[in-house]
Formats: sequence, C-alpha cells, structure tokens
Amino acid sequence: MKMDTPKRTEIGAIGEFGLIDKINRGVVLQHASTLKGIGDDAAVIDVGADHKKLICTDMLLEGVHFDLSYMPLAHLGYKAVTVNVSDIAAMNGIPKQMTISLGLSNRMSVEAVEALYEGIHAAAKDYQIDIVGGDTTSSRSGLVISITLIGESAPDNIVYRNGAKEGDILCLSGDIGGAYMGLQILEREKEVFKVDPNMQPQLDKYSYIVGRQLRPKARMDVIHELRDLGILPTSMIDISDGLASEIFHLCKQSQKGVCIYEDKLPIEKQTFETAAEFSMDPNTAALNGGEDYELLFTIDQKDFEKMKNHDDITTIGYIHAPDLGKVMVTNNKNTIELTAQGWIHF
Repeated sequence: MKMDTPKRTEIGAIGEFGLIDKINRGVVLQHASTLKGIGDDAAVIDVGADHKKLICTDMLLEGVHFDLSYMPLAHLGYKAVTVNVSDIAAMNGIPKQMTISLGLSNRMSVEAVEALYEGIHAAAKDYQIDIVGGDTTSSRSGLVISITLIGESAPDNIVYRNGAKEGDILCLSGDIGGAYMGLQILEREKEVFKVDPNMQPQLDKYSYIVGRQLRPKARMDVIHELRDLGILPTSMIDISDGLASEIFHLCKQSQKGVCIYEDKLPIEKQTFETAAEFSMDPNTAALNGGEDYELLFTIDQKDFEKMKNHDDITTIGYIHAPDLGKVMVTNNKNTIELTAQGWIHF
C-alpha cells in the first residue's frame, strides 16, 4: 500500500511573518492578565498595579545576525541589549530587568565571554536595566545570544501598532540607511582581508555608518522627550527590518493606508555618499536596509506644533484611508506604490 507523502512547505515560502501568523492561529490566551500577546513589539501583562509589564525577546545567531570576523564582542553584547530595549521603547515603555541566555561553542573562551559581558554591562548601565538571570548551554553552531527584557509603563501610556488614524502624521526619529551601508563597508573590508591578511581595514572615513551597524543605540531619549512635550503617539514601531517593512506593519495593524514623501527621508551625508560609492540608490538603503533602531510613529495633527522644531524627528508622510493604498511621492512628484523588501529571515 502506497503511503501519501506528507505535505511540506518551506518556511521561506511564507516568510517570518507568515510563520508567525500560522503559529498565532493556534494560540489561545487563558489569562485575563495577558492584555496583549503576539503581534506587537512586546507583550503586555497586567500585574494588578498602576503599571503594566512589557516583555520582549530577541535572539541573535552567529552567521545570521552577526559575523565575529568584524564584530567586536563588547559591541555585540551592547547591541544584543539595544535591540530589546528598542522594542520596549516602541511600546512607549521603560526597560527594567533582563535575563540573558547564551549558547557557547567550543571556540569561546572565558575571556571572550567576559568581553561579551563587558558590552552587556555597559548597556545595562546606560539603559538602567537590572540583569536578573539567564541560562548557558553548549552550541554546535556558533554563538547564540537570547535576551528577554521586562519593561513597564502606565496603562494609559502604552502605544501599540494598531492606533494610527486617518490624518495622523507619520514621524521618524534620527536618520536611516546608515546601518545597512555600514554593513556593506564591513563586508567589503572582510573580502579584502581574505585576499590580503596583512591589510589594515580602511574604516576611518566610514566611522558613523560602521558605528550604526556595530553599536546602535535604542532611542529611549526620544521616548522621554515626547513625554516632556506632552505627546502620546497614536501608534509606534522600531526600525529593525527596514522603514518600508515597518510602515507596512503599522498599516496592517491599524488597517490604514499611508503616503510618504521621498524628499523627506532623513539620510545622513555619509550614508548618501557611501551608497553612491556602491552605485546604490540611497533611498533603497533607507527604505529596506534595517537595523537602524530608530522609532517610526504617528501623532495626531494637533500635536504637530509641539514637535515641529525638534531637530531629530522628521515628518515623512501621513496616514490615509486603506483603499488609497501605501504610496510614495517621488522627488519628481510621481506617486508610486510603496514596496517593502526588508530583512528576509528565512
């Protein structure tokens, strides 16, 4: 009797978010204290007090998320904390405690782990986070870092991805595309080193964008500044997978469309010049590069006057009806459909 071959779908065919959607279909929340589960930058837990707990987890794998041939271990430790803090910031929360789990290959020495923790401790100090536990195990596939971060926020201050309204202004902190271009420089220098191990990396000219890749900072400063200005964003997300991809997430969760302006994209001079050096459109790096860990958020029009003079926040577009789609007005005033490539996880 011939047995039917079980159906096999490659994960790459549906991608990370398709996989998350499938996983989420089988999730049934059993506790009223779970206010928000899968689907935002962090889960929200009711602890029966005047604040709510925010919980997020990120995992970094050697050979996938970082390359130790050019990533200093101290920088890696700092970055591993930053990517989690950025998720808590995107919920308009404050980070408080974290646990750290490591998968260690036999290539890792005690001194290497100490160097990694030098960066972790520096980030814990900068972001005022307590390290409260974790786990260690052996790994046969290189270094693995998994951090779970616990934050908190007053109930009325939590910002989700699904709150954008028609007419809201779309805002972006800092500049974008730098981390992606910094990665291109590091990868180029790595290839040169393979050919000539005696060469010295030529990185001084690219210090800003290389720093954006190796040691990014979560924008907790923006969270505090918005509070000082009396602005509560209507929706928010951090830029980890690329601006266009994050815009799509906000639109999907809020069930809205968007219009952004190409000439409003904040691209730093070094990013622009390096993109030209690689014969690349700088807007491609800005829209699809990722790992900038800036904050993308929407505000009510009435709050624009409070923020219009902020020198590190750019208004890049506005939210409109879903049937108007997700579009970009180009520099030559054409309106085109916005596409999102972003980081491909599988």
